[in-house]
Amino acid sequence: MEHKAGFVNIVGNPNVGKSTLMNLMVGERISIITSKAQTTRHRIMGIVNTPEYQIVFSDTPGVLAPKYKLQESMLNFSEGALVDADVLIYVTDVVEDPSKNADYLAKVAKESVPVLLVINKIDLVKEQSQLEELTKKWQEMLPKAEIFPVSAKENFNVANLMNRIVELLPVSPPFFGKDALTDKPARFFVTEIIREKILLNYEKEIPYSVEVIVEKFEEKENAIHIMAVIYVERDSQKGIIIGHKGSMIKKVGMEARKDIEKFFGKSVYLELFVKVEPNWRNRENKLKSFGYLE
Repeated sequence: MEHKAGFVNIVGNPNVGKSTLMNLMVGERISIITSKAQTTRHRIMGIVNTPEYQIVFSDTPGVLAPKYKLQESMLNFSEGALVDADVLIYVTDVVEDPSKNADYLAKVAKESVPVLLVINKIDLVKEQSQLEELTKKWQEMLPKAEIFPVSAKENFNVANLMNRIVELLPVSPPFFGKDALTDKPARFFVTEIIREKILLNYEKEIPYSVEVIVEKFEEKENAIHIMAVIYVERDSQKGIIIGHKGSMIKKVGMEARKDIEKFFGKSVYLELFVKVEPNWRNRENKLKSFGYLE
């Protein structure tokens, strides 16, 4: 049997469950999953290897109309996902209005590669007729797409989706080493875990004006020493991140440390610092140094 390999890109609007779906398919918690929009800022690769095939998954930022430079860069990642896929997975859910982001959908409809349309969260559907109606609407908008109703939360119908992806993969040698799980360095996962804890612990705009940079990652045989800096845009945000007598930053540090230890299977000593970097989301040199612009 010939070996198959290909790039499978997952696109769609924020909050429809793209990351949850990818993590199920990859079997590792690679993209951070939170209930707030806009947590996936980069395209993240998760790699599934078996002796017969290699699937390289990319999870992209949710598609949205950009309000500032950082979001423009995020939209470019999502637009780029249409260009280099062997299989495109468009994720929606039973709540979303199908006509949202018509421009992006029109681009998806023109795609020559196979498009699998995933209608997620079907566990929320009360009546079967509601799902049938929704399927019909999507079929009209993306006539060439194959439709898969799934519930990523309940792990329903995900195996069928996975089997179809494997069928559609081109014959090809692997693109990455067979022991690779992702093309991102270890530090990347540390920053993603810390950002996830910030998203879960702070309200309003705070999580969106934060960037996390790992300045030190020293790995020994059974322990890792990590120093990370949380950048914010204003002094007032710095105060909120630190919290009364350092209570909030302590909480974030403890929660992040637990997850980082689980991820690497080693004990972790984590130090967090907070620095102010005014208006970083609109400064090109900062966006470059934080890896958002080439």
